Amino acid sequence: MSNEQIILEAKHLTKRYFGLVAVNDLNFQVKKGRIHALIGPNGAGKTTTVNMITGDDPQTEGEVLFCGQPISKLPIYSRAQLGIGRTFQNIKLFSTMTVMENLMMGAQSKTNQNILTWMINIKKANAEEKMLKKKAEEILNFIGMYKYKDEIVSNLAYGRQKVCELGRALMTTPQLILLDEPAAGLNPSERREFVDILRKVYDSGIDLFLIEHNMDVVMNLSHRITVLNFGCKIAEGTPEEIQHDPQVVKAYLGDRFRTEE
Repeated sequence: MSNEQIILEAKHLTKRYFGLVAVNDLNFQVKKGRIHALIGPNGAGKTTTVNMITGDDPQTEGEVLFCGQPISKLPIYSRAQLGIGRTFQNIKLFSTMTVMENLMMGAQSKTNQNILTWMINIKKANAEEKMLKKKAEEILNFIGMYKYKDEIVSNLAYGRQKVCELGRALMTTPQLILLDEPAAGLNPSERREFVDILRKVYDSGIDLFLIEHNMDVVMNLSHRITVLNFGCKIAEGTPEEIQHDPQVVKAYLGDRFRTEE
């Protein structure tokens, strides 16, 4: 029996919308120290799955466990506090704020401040703000974005905005980051840079769970891959096993990924 720790587990996850089954009885495990990918055609249920994990779209049936703890009934902010970070397919940044301000906003779930406590104890609030700024500066250095810290987000190239959103996720001190199409819309140069940053994040001890259509990114970055089609899991395994799976090749990858014997 394996002693590997399971950081995330989906048990019989099902999502229905007025009779339409978007995800059907999905089971998978994300092990500690792994980069795990979820792939499949458009409409396969990938983003719905991530939304069920984060609490953005509660499941109809089934359960999500994080580090062995059931989290299916917890609100979104509680899941973030436990150590689940996230980026989105469509970037969700505060476009009129600076890069630094966006990162500091990402850590709000970790602070004890609100308008009342700020009014009562300004000194403590200022100290906490200073701490957040220091942490944001460290993360910006880590992801190579420090020189853009005072730049308004909307003025950044799309690839830089993607990195900024990743930085904001890192501000929550996550154990696991869920990435929804991290390489989407990036040119080859931006994609290589982003993959290098993801490797750096992984090497720092943070596990990654990603949805991605770019198969070069998936095959080169992932340790294990789960494949969905029409809301159902059709395969799971290493990148090599997935490339050789006839059902996956037929449903999604196509002959381009079929290896000649």
